Amino acid sequence: MPPLNYLLARTSVLGCFVLGLSMTNLANAEKADQDKPVILEAEKVSVNDVKQIYDLNGQVLLIKGSIIVTGEDGHITVDPQGYEFVDVIGSPNEVASFRQRREGPADEFMQGRGTQVTYDAKTEFLTITGDATLKRLLNMQMLDQLKGWKIEYDDVKQYYRVIPPKDAKPEDLPLARAILSPRRKATLEK
Repeated sequence: MPPLNYLLARTSVLGCFVLGLSMTNLANAEKADQDKPVILEAEKVSVNDVKQIYDLNGQVLLIKGSIIVTGEDGHITVDPQGYEFVDVIGSPNEVASFRQRREGPADEFMQGRGTQVTYDAKTEFLTITGDATLKRLLNMQMLDQLKGWKIEYDDVKQYYRVIPPKDAKPEDLPLARAILSPRRKATLEK
């Protein structure tokens, strides 16, 4: 059983996330992105149009409306309804990144970086793994910031979650960090 100080620290970190998340009043992802074409750039692109599978290698850039995903290698699958599942991996020299404009305020974005970025357009679920960061920006000013080994963001439920590595040790604390802006102030400044 982990030491009490480890459990208290972990509980307080999770408590901060839950408290901060229960106060959120975020807009959803920009709905106009759903109807935009996908633009793919890479050094090498392999397309299976029958199965709707796209493999990209070298300096990957994916643009779909306000969504921009970058990395070194990528794999994209399109389901029969036309929703994309994107999986992009960075390189040792360059991380994978994700950026999307939020519905509502003109200059509100979600922006993340890590070793791997996966995004399911159907469920609007983003996962960033490996020295991950996720920020919510308004007018290029940070409102919220999360750091950790793995970050999950459910845009439909407007829920963040930071997950430590499975082999984390109590002496590795803090395993997660969040900076959450007061919602009242952020709303008044919009």
